[in-house]
Amino acid sequence: MTRLYFWIVAVWTSLAGWAMAEGPVVVELFTSQGCSSCPPADKLLAELSKRDDIIALALHVDYWDYIGWKDQFADPANTVRQRGYSRAAGKRSIYTPQMVVGGKDHVIGSKPMRLAELIEIHRAAPISANVVLERDGNRIVIRVTAKDRFPDGGAVVQVATYKPHEAVNIRRGENAGRTLNYYNIVGDIVEVGKWDGRGAYRATVRVPDGASVAVLVQQRNHGPILGAAQLR
Repeated sequence: MTRLYFWIVAVWTSLAGWAMAEGPVVVELFTSQGCSSCPPADKLLAELSKRDDIIALALHVDYWDYIGWKDQFADPANTVRQRGYSRAAGKRSIYTPQMVVGGKDHVIGSKPMRLAELIEIHRAAPISANVVLERDGNRIVIRVTAKDRFPDGGAVVQVATYKPHEAVNIRRGENAGRTLNYYNIVGDIVEVGKWDGRGAYRATVRVPDGASVAVLVQQRNHGPILGAAQLR
């Protein structure tokens, strides 16, 4: 598994400069410090976080906290978001590590080959919304314009703030005794507006000074992500 992992990382790195897509692919990892099968997925997300053509976000869920170790990054809102994706896909259960690619395709986070396939599929697909961000002190200016084939039903505009990296010494639970590194740890995802795809959308939002920010334009009811951008 270790040799395969590093081979795939090398392939991803070599492909990153080829035929850049119109916009970055959003990869959301639902993970937990209390989950013994999550560290390989956390490592994959770490590699993805280095790429400019991918917005890699780690959303720590709270439903592992009961087994002896409370994940300090866990947020019930992340569990709600994961359940929303599950309902949209017609599924009844949630699990970790799970990755959702482009708000649409689900994959076990420790399956790098399938993940790589899905990322390349989304890289090749046209985007529906073009997102441009500008930082002005502790404010982010968001501008969104529609591309061809903007879907009916409208979209929501969401702002995610995230911490680029933190190492954690796990003292209890399934990962007890390990020091694990986490990347692009989402603090919160806030809906800042709705948009029907007509005209241009513009908003200014306040964020913590110097915070890393991702803006996601997503079809309503946990649908596909139509466009995205980030400021690190």
